[in-house]
This record gives sequence, C-alpha cells and structure tokens, in this order.
Amino acid sequence: MSVARPVNDAATASRPLLVWCAGTSWDGVAGTDWHMARSLARYADVLWVDPPVSPATPPRYAHGASRVPWPTLRRLEPWLTRLTPRALPLYTRNPIRPTTAPLIRLQIRWALRRLAVRPHAVVASGLDDVLGRWGPDVLDVLYGTDDYVSGADLMGLDRRRIEREERIQLRHADVAVVVSQPLADRWRALGFRGPLRVLPNGVDVSAYRDLDAVPPAPGIDLPRPVAGVVGQLSSRIDIALLESVVAAGCSLLLVGPRDPAWEPVRFERLVAHPRVRWVGPQPFERLPRFLKLIDVGLTPYRDTSFNRASFPLKTLEYLAAGKPVVSTDLPAVHWLSTRLVTVADASGFGEAARTLGLAPASGELVRERIALASQHSWEKRADAFAKHIGIA
Repeated sequence: MSVARPVNDAATASRPLLVWCAGTSWDGVAGTDWHMARSLARYADVLWVDPPVSPATPPRYAHGASRVPWPTLRRLEPWLTRLTPRALPLYTRNPIRPTTAPLIRLQIRWALRRLAVRPHAVVASGLDDVLGRWGPDVLDVLYGTDDYVSGADLMGLDRRRIEREERIQLRHADVAVVVSQPLADRWRALGFRGPLRVLPNGVDVSAYRDLDAVPPAPGIDLPRPVAGVVGQLSSRIDIALLESVVAAGCSLLLVGPRDPAWEPVRFERLVAHPRVRWVGPQPFERLPRFLKLIDVGLTPYRDTSFNRASFPLKTLEYLAAGKPVVSTDLPAVHWLSTRLVTVADASGFGEAARTLGLAPASGELVRERIALASQHSWEKRADAFAKHIGIA
C-alpha cells in the first residue's frame, strides 16, 4: 500500500483527529466538505477519505489518483492526510455495492494504524456505511450537505436504495449537522433524536478581500453587463434562465464543470453565442480572477426538493466579491433574509440580471455585501461545528 511520505509521526498525535469521509475528492470541486475540513484545521487534524476509485473509474473522477490496486495515503499538510481508498469495479452498482463500505472501513483502519492515532470522530458526508463501527469513544457524525434522497434521480441512483442507506446512517449517527432547515426537518421526521445543528454553507471571505488588486482572467473580452455563474453546471440549473439572461442583453460567463448529460443540445447552442463563454472547471484559488469580470452573480436553480434542501455556495461567494446577486426563490435566500439578494422568477430573471449588471458600482453597497458575507465565513461555521462535536 502506497504512502507518499511517513505519516506515523508525533505531529498528528498532539491534537484530535477527524476521519472525514467526503462526498468529493480532495482534488475535485472545492465544495462544502473541502471548505469545512480546511477551516476545522484550527481545531483538529484531518484524515480526509476520498470517495473510492477502482480500475474502472474514469480519469475525470479519479482526479489523478494512481491506478495501482491498493489505497494511497499522503500527507498534504501538517494537519491533513489524504486517503484514497480502492473498491471493486462497478462498486456503485448491485450486486457489487455491498462490498464497498466494508472495503472503505478496512482501508480507514489500515490508515489509522499507520497514523497511530485513535480518532475523536468519524464524519460522514455521504451514505457509505462508515458510522457506528469504531467503538463507544469515537463520535459518529452525519454531515448532511445535500438531500441525498431527492438527489437520487439527479445522480442516476436507485431512490429506494438511497432511502435505506440514509436510514442506516441516521441510526448509527450520534450527532448530525445539516446545511438547511428542510433537511433538518426531514431527518427529524425519519426519527433522528440526537443533537442536530443547522449550519448553512459559508464563504472564504479572505479569498476575495483584495479583488481590486487581482488581475482578471485572461482571454475573456465580453461586453457589459456580464452575468456569471460559478459552480457545477448540471440539471440543478434551469437552462431557460441562462437563455433569458442572454436574451435580455447580458453577456454570460460560466465557470465550472458540466454534467455531459445536462441539456446537451441547448447547452451547445448557448455557449456558441458570441456573448457567452464557458471556461470549464477552475481551481478555487483562480475564482477571484473570474468573479472580477462579472457585474452580477446568478443562482439560477430549478424549483426542486433537492435544491430547496441545499445552500448554494455561489450566492455567498458573489456577495464576498462585492457583486449583486439574482437568485431563484430558495429557502437559503430566505434564511439569509437580506435585500442584497434579488429574487426573480422565470418571467423577470433576465431583466433583473441586466438591471443589476448595469447599475453603478456603489461603494456603500459593495461594502454591505462583503460585510454580509463576512457574517457567514467558513471560520464561523467551523467554530460552531467544532463546538457541536466537542473539540472547541
């Protein structure tokens, strides 16, 4: 089994260790898991467990993981060790799926032996059966970053299987953290009676603090006003809203990976428009260079159960960059309870984007947006998370 460099040193033994069973690879899109784990580095070391890969995993999902048939354990930061577990080919499908969670648990135990540290908690932000297996002195934490059941159709998964796996996780969890009140209500209705905390997604305000000094991303010359979407482009997004923004006279900058199954014909037609640019996935550290180019940020989500239970990262990122925001009507927007996010339906979405994009950049409004985002920083979210699981 491969280790990039020795990891069983004393550094990891001086602080609590969190085993973080993530829903995305460390090298993937910087989402909720990635930001929360980084922000918790002030309190604990983290053993980050990627989703498993197999010889059949497409390279775009393996994110550079080696093709050797055993797990890799790599120290990435003094506080962060990354485990990339292996699974059998077709591990998400029946009848192979029942082997996946036991293999992940086995490889986590191997990693913990190498680290020579017993964890304070195991955090699961997915439905692989990894909770309730570590003894009474290890806290089992279920971290609900999405409504997994509502997202089953979106991800092409068996809804009944996901419902069963969700109930198993809830039964094994000691405490829970969720990003939205609708998800908290769902888990309470399913019988979870342990401590549960609603902690919406946050924002890395420092990444956008000196936006004026950041050079814009090169090679993008779009006429104003420029509306932007940052994040994954999938069926969560109503493509008709993007079309309406362009029809209203805005340019459109799309930053993020795209699900190939999402509106292939309409998407190709959209990005062929001379006032539209799609730059694909970008590392988190480059996002300020793209946000500098936009005049208004868009959260164009469809009205679905999955989206109503989510808390879009992009909304707070636009605000942290001082940009106005147009969003569809989501519980997350109501939770923020601010006039700084404009809610619009299909009939007015494009015109709202154009109006806000053409409005003069008021220094006072920019400061208000940044101040609002600062109230929802990942540091503050991590402080609350750490208290909830007993490491602060």
